Amino acid sequence: MTSSSIAFSNSWEEICTPRTGVAQFTRLAFQGADLRPAWNALMETVTDDVPGSGMGMDLSVIAQLLGDKDTGLAIQRDTLKIQQLYRLNPEQGVSRLRVLAIAAASDIGANTPIEFLVEGSGVHLATYYVVPGAALPNPMPEHDVAIVVAPATADGKDALDAVDAMADAWPRPILNRPGDIRNLERDRLFHRLQGIEGLVIPATERARRRDLAAVAARELALTSVLADGAFPIIIRPPGSHAGFGLAKIDDADGLRDYLSERPEEELFVSHYIDYASEDGRFRKFRLVVIDGKAFACHMAIADEWKVWYLNGDMAASIPNRIEEAAFMQFFDGEFASRHRGALTAMARAIGLDYFIVDCAETREGDLLIFEADNAAIVHDMDPPSVYPYKSAQMQKIFSAFVEMLCRRSRKSCAA
Repeated sequence: MTSSSIAFSNSWEEICTPRTGVAQFTRLAFQGADLRPAWNALMETVTDDVPGSGMGMDLSVIAQLLGDKDTGLAIQRDTLKIQQLYRLNPEQGVSRLRVLAIAAASDIGANTPIEFLVEGSGVHLATYYVVPGAALPNPMPEHDVAIVVAPATADGKDALDAVDAMADAWPRPILNRPGDIRNLERDRLFHRLQGIEGLVIPATERARRRDLAAVAARELALTSVLADGAFPIIIRPPGSHAGFGLAKIDDADGLRDYLSERPEEELFVSHYIDYASEDGRFRKFRLVVIDGKAFACHMAIADEWKVWYLNGDMAASIPNRIEEAAFMQFFDGEFASRHRGALTAMARAIGLDYFIVDCAETREGDLLIFEADNAAIVHDMDPPSVYPYKSAQMQKIFSAFVEMLCRRSRKSCAA
């Protein structure tokens, strides 16, 4: 079935099953709530049919948040055999915009968490989960704009391929096109961004395990897997985030030890760049880029090179939070101004309507890029009693995202 033969229906209530969704359950888990009563209540009422499929998807989310990913994905797999179209339980107020998210059938951390970005905005959100081998639902929900939320990793391949097959004939604007999402893979991103003035990105390649084992055995030069390669290097599994499987390898013996603990047949290897500030601490920034404009998302500070927000002692350190607040408050006039040319060229080279970038500053003052991603979480869940400066910045990002959707849909979003 081709996209030109698909009908579109305004009756979302008839073709899209309501669900509570990822954002609400994630927020409860983030606040320390016990999700088991919600699980038990849904288990008592869920049915094995289209009306019950929304409860099935919510059960999948809860299972994953409770740490049982296998059960959650099994529930989702069975549920998506029944229904592929879902909508959030309707908010109060009049809808200003209808958005169709095209998602991969994967875990809750794989797709762009778009629910957080449009929550409370009056946007009506429907999600189509692409199931390998399943036909495109007919009818599809009528919408003003579509956005691909599937990831660049292997989890997103089927969804990205499906969008590729229908995108050119799709009658509505589609944002975050698959080709640009695929270029977010670490090795592709390096080749796409290298050479931009004022921007540094570590040389990164996808290496086969057998070649790395030969390097570890000193039978093969490191330069055979990483051009101009020299220890130390950074190594990680494809698709990994938040430090999973991430290590700095100082020599061949360290590489041998790392491989003895990892099962992957392919791994990303990259140059290690020491980005410590003058005080010896490491500062890592997360930016959100919307329609080519960068926004501050967060800043993490740590005493070691391997930094992400949860190990940055931000909640426990008032000085760290004061520095993050200043980063947000003066972002446009300071950080974004210093790196204006590099940020503009980077956004143009990546080409996505919406993406996230993790970065730092080198001692020479260049913008150092670690990774870009379309699926990293951007949220407003941090307690205002600890982070009183954050909510206003997150709302600024959310508003910019919705405004971008409106511009691309050519529909007025005036209240």
